Amino acid sequence: LKGLIGLALGPLLFVVLLALPLDGLAPRAHRLAAVFTWAVVYWVTEAVPVPVTAVLASVLSVLLGIAPAHAVLAPYGDPIIFLFIGSFMLAAAFQETGLDRRVAFTLLRFPWTTRTPARVLATLGVITWAMSLWMSNTATTAIMLPVGLGILKSMGETPSPGTPRTAGHGGFSVALLLMLTWASSTGGIGTPVGSPPNLIAISMLRELAGRRVTFFDWMSVALPMALLMLGLCWVILTLRYGGPTRSGVDLQRHVAAERARLGPWRRGEANVAAVFVLAVILWVLPGATAMISPQATLPRFFERHLPEAIVALGAAVLLFLLPTDLRRGKFTLTWRGAVGIDWGTILLFGGGLSLGKLMFETKLAEAVGTAVVRAAGADSVWALTAVAIVLGIVLSETSSNTASASMLVPTIIAVAAGSAMNPIPPVLGATLGASFGFMLPVSTPPNAIVYGSGLVPLKEMMTSGIWLDVTGGILIWVGLRVLCPLLGLA
Repeated sequence: LKGLIGLALGPLLFVVLLALPLDGLAPRAHRLAAVFTWAVVYWVTEAVPVPVTAVLASVLSVLLGIAPAHAVLAPYGDPIIFLFIGSFMLAAAFQETGLDRRVAFTLLRFPWTTRTPARVLATLGVITWAMSLWMSNTATTAIMLPVGLGILKSMGETPSPGTPRTAGHGGFSVALLLMLTWASSTGGIGTPVGSPPNLIAISMLRELAGRRVTFFDWMSVALPMALLMLGLCWVILTLRYGGPTRSGVDLQRHVAAERARLGPWRRGEANVAAVFVLAVILWVLPGATAMISPQATLPRFFERHLPEAIVALGAAVLLFLLPTDLRRGKFTLTWRGAVGIDWGTILLFGGGLSLGKLMFETKLAEAVGTAVVRAAGADSVWALTAVAIVLGIVLSETSSNTASASMLVPTIIAVAAGSAMNPIPPVLGATLGASFGFMLPVSTPPNAIVYGSGLVPLKEMMTSGIWLDVTGGILIWVGLRVLCPLLGLA
């Protein structure tokens, strides 16, 4: 029903806004406001697939003369897009070779990781969190859900779908499955490639504000907060849900059986591990070198010859070149595996960048942002950061995190520019907040995946999620307030 209402409401509001006079807006901004409204309605109601909405906004922008086609479509070829394509292919290689499951079950094999229910929860959280630093949140959750269900079954904690499982009443299965989705989302904020909003923020800061945030800069700020968020997830779930009564003996037997099924390391897994380590070193090394020695030539060399996007694409190409069985012509990554990456997210990403750039150029973002900030009374960079965090969290509960960031980031940059504020802290606040949709199944794909298991009641997802939304929002603000000045980003 929501989708059908949105399907009709989007174009209706579009026509109404085109017909109404909007004082203070130039004609191009007026038309873009109508396009933006249509896109927001479709994003929130998911009347059509979310990436299609982004493409629709680009098509309408050209049809209405807001900008020529080459300007509207140029962001689809932004280097950041290719950074995402390369990292997606690297993640696909993890799945195709089985390296992802090997990493998970290798960490679970140590007895101390599963000695108590709290440790099981922490171990699954750490594994999921670490994977989501480099893989999409959706893929990470999809990979880890069967692992989590197998662990619950071995512990005798898998109830029949629909059986009431509530806080304090045998809800360990709820706690573990919520940990999977929460750890995926919080881990995704830790690196630029962990989640689409991160790269949207980096790209728009560069294009619209002239501020460069490197791979290392992002990790220096976001990784400590992502780690603290993981700890916060564990505390909330441990306090809200009791552990199972059974010991971890069966769990260890289950882990041993899964590891035996994986067998010894294969050539493809070793190739992927080597390429992954090389890519991470090349992504992080220039920023680390610049921090140690600001006059070093290495960062400038990398910026010119090995920028992050080229490193990602080079890693992907290398996977096609490294053989697993040269005699049979088999290589680490197949085209079938590579072509199966999430092209919808890439289209959404490009459309979001395009819409954001147009909002900034037509000054629509400035008009919208000024109205919001005036209503909130934010008159300093840290007050604006607080508003941005709240808006990011609220929007992400009803629309995808990529769509939320696409709407918010250009608005925040425009407001910061108009008030002569440093845009980096509020943009980071909006971006990190956009990844914090924890209350509803529709908030993020990871939420939908674990809710689809039938083992997480909606009431429990909402009740626990609001705790994490509120405490997580506070943690983001405090973290940015401490880390940004310390690292010279504020």
